[in-house]
Amino acid sequence: MTAALTRRPGLARLGTAAGGPLPLLCLGFAALVVLAALLAPWLAPYDPNGVDLGNALAGPSPDHLLGVDAAGRDTLSRLLLGARTSLLGPLGVVAFSTVAGLAIGLAAGWRGGWLDSVLSRSTELVFAFPGMLLAILIVSVYGEGLLAPVVALAIAYLPYVSRLTRSLVLTERTRPYVSAHRVQGHSAAQICLRHVLPNIAPVVLAQSAVNFGYALMDLAGLSFLGLAVPALTPDWGRMVFDGQTAIQHGYPLSAILPCALVVLTVVAFNVVGERWADRVARRAS
Repeated sequence: MTAALTRRPGLARLGTAAGGPLPLLCLGFAALVVLAALLAPWLAPYDPNGVDLGNALAGPSPDHLLGVDAAGRDTLSRLLLGARTSLLGPLGVVAFSTVAGLAIGLAAGWRGGWLDSVLSRSTELVFAFPGMLLAILIVSVYGEGLLAPVVALAIAYLPYVSRLTRSLVLTERTRPYVSAHRVQGHSAAQICLRHVLPNIAPVVLAQSAVNFGYALMDLAGLSFLGLAVPALTPDWGRMVFDGQTAIQHGYPLSAILPCALVVLTVVAFNVVGERWADRVARRAS
């Protein structure tokens, strides 16, 4: 089991190039973000949509540790509650694309023949259609909301998982244990689900960890364009958009902070996923 991850350009090689304490720091940061999202209702000092126009664009203070945005809303509260929305969307993308991609890749790699050809050609068609464009088209039809872009991006990410799964299954089919189980009378479904799937799952999950970071970045971009979450919903991408007014008045903090969180979270999950994949590959070699 030595197949490499299906990589995207840009940050995709950062994890393997990193050494020293960086992977542990990224893992700690990712865990901290997830914990903050889970505890956000109890950690947020104010209602994220509570308006205090008298303090609009106020800087950090004992009452508002990270300042107030142009609408008079507490920045820290919106960052904490926004973490929930910003992480929930990518989680949906990864969950759907991983389950569907595993099913398609298992069927294509195990059965082969015409089924492999049909499924492989179908996933290649998805590669020809940009995921962000698909999300924009679906949102324009179904309106504002998180469900439509999540479904669209899940379809766009599905080929990365299915192609990786297919390549892993093709390798596993040649292993001696597969022939041994066939001789023992085990059905193809039993061999595939009980033995092949557990062997390939760590690499596929590592790919999904990398996909999570990219999905977060894509959904943040859609929120910035006003095509994902509703206007009043706390979300990091939406906060960057709302912070443009503050930047024009010389108060960039309400836009810089959510932007920095998006970038750091994407890098953290990318590094963790890549390092996880490297460790799995070393154990299998």
